[in-house]
Amino acid sequence: MSGSTADLRDLPGLLVLVGAGKMGGALLEGWLRLGLDPARIAVIEPHPAPQVSALTARGLRLNPDRRALGEAAAVVIAVKPQIAAEVLPALAPMIGASTVVVSIMAGRTLRFLSATLKNAGAFVRAMPNLPASIGRGITVAVPLGAGKAQRQLADRLLAATGAVAWVEDEALLDAVTAVSGSGPAYVFLLAEALAEAGTAAGLPRPLAEKLARETVAGAGELLHRSDLGAAALRENVISPGGTTAAALDVLMGENGLVPLLKKAIAAATERSRKLAG
Repeated sequence: MSGSTADLRDLPGLLVLVGAGKMGGALLEGWLRLGLDPARIAVIEPHPAPQVSALTARGLRLNPDRRALGEAAAVVIAVKPQIAAEVLPALAPMIGASTVVVSIMAGRTLRFLSATLKNAGAFVRAMPNLPASIGRGITVAVPLGAGKAQRQLADRLLAATGAVAWVEDEALLDAVTAVSGSGPAYVFLLAEALAEAGTAAGLPRPLAEKLARETVAGAGELLHRSDLGAAALRENVISPGGTTAAALDVLMGENGLVPLLKKAIAAATERSRKLAG
């Protein structure tokens, strides 16, 4: 698993980013933060944000003539999957046998990518999650036809927004989507539910919401920084016969949080499989 500390100043060749929305913009911001020269980047985005347009003064090529770019070292596709069939064929002039195509489109399989962009030498399908937008995400990637150098290039690009993990079986991305792709929503729901429970216990709603928000955020940061696993950290909070133990008797009961989450992840995984066709 890699992180986001690598320097990108020595990144080889031209990098093309297709789609500079939330996730694409986060990648672009991460690349620049890690030293990638804007002049080495071409961005294809019909409606660029002002901060993207401003980068043209530093050499970034915004919506250039694709035929004049030549073959790119990497093409990162960050558009909505619904418009993929319309957008991808137009990328052909920039893609050659040495190009690695990195897709962060949800639901668009390696089979779809390789059938649409036949000239590409390698493909990487990646699933980031929402915290990638602040550099604290995790992305799971699966390669197709990628050699060591192409895989390393894709890893370095994706690591600009957080940790990267690799799998060899594309079918695992459905469960990845259910756990980490959708996972932030589960955490936000936990904060909502915790605030609601605090209000029901008699706390003023503003205080209950603040306590829930800061507790979830702080516990998450502690988990991030600690060398201990989640189970060990949980056990460290518990005093025998205390308040936490009383609450966990409910949450870890037969109909508690663990079986409920298993059902939720199973439902999300199955939905992901259906959406991918």
